[in-house]
Amino acid sequence: MKEISLAGHPTWALVPKKGGDVVVLLHGGMSSSASMLRSIGPNLAREFHLAAFDRRGHGGTADTDEPFSFESMAEETISFLEYLGRPAHLVGHSDGGNVALLSVLQRPDLVRRAVLIGANYHFGGLFATPQIDFDTPDFLEWSIRYGELSPNGVAHAKVMAMKSERMLKSGPTLEIEDLRRIEVPVLVMAGDDDVARLEHTCSMYENIPDAQLAIVPGASHALLKERTKECSRIVTRFLRASQPVSTLMPIRRAANDPSK
Repeated sequence: MKEISLAGHPTWALVPKKGGDVVVLLHGGMSSSASMLRSIGPNLAREFHLAAFDRRGHGGTADTDEPFSFESMAEETISFLEYLGRPAHLVGHSDGGNVALLSVLQRPDLVRRAVLIGANYHFGGLFATPQIDFDTPDFLEWSIRYGELSPNGVAHAKVMAMKSERMLKSGPTLEIEDLRRIEVPVLVMAGDDDVARLEHTCSMYENIPDAQLAIVPGASHALLKERTKECSRIVTRFLRASQPVSTLMPIRRAANDPSK
């Protein structure tokens, strides 16, 4: 990875070589690109050129004084896609899935296909409002790891966590009508015991035109670590598809089935 400039802000990023299919990995909240590069990254790298960047305040990218918002994170993502100079696939986990969703709505011309993993289109779709306990060994351990990567250092860990918590309590705020405007192929993916309610995940699938759905059994929000091979296989198959889905007994897809 190397430092690039996105909208004038130094950003830690993995930039692929020229040519080939590019997959941009969008990491989850309070995380970094390393999490996805280490889980499904090696498997996807066999088929695609990988790209990734650490959003502001995450990983190796310094924070700013501005609050976190999914809208500003989508702006970062669009800037990164413009930096790459060609349309790419988006694979986002958790907050990264939410960011991918917003990016697809704003700039469909820059996105070939999108995979939304453990994502939610509205903050009300989560089982519970996120609440971070700062007085635990787990948070201390996370703070140390954060400080090892962040230019802001370990002292900024609590600030970053509070900004993340506030964002998750108020966003995203998309509606069904927004989902119906999506123009690119989308795979909605989640664990069967994920942080978003199953009915919320299914609502996303049902209202995105021609979307596909994958519920991974025996998996939680950490499905990329728990079911790495299975998730990699599902994502790769979706991204490799070059035409609309054709099934033997289409119901929802009957009107668009290319074999009919």
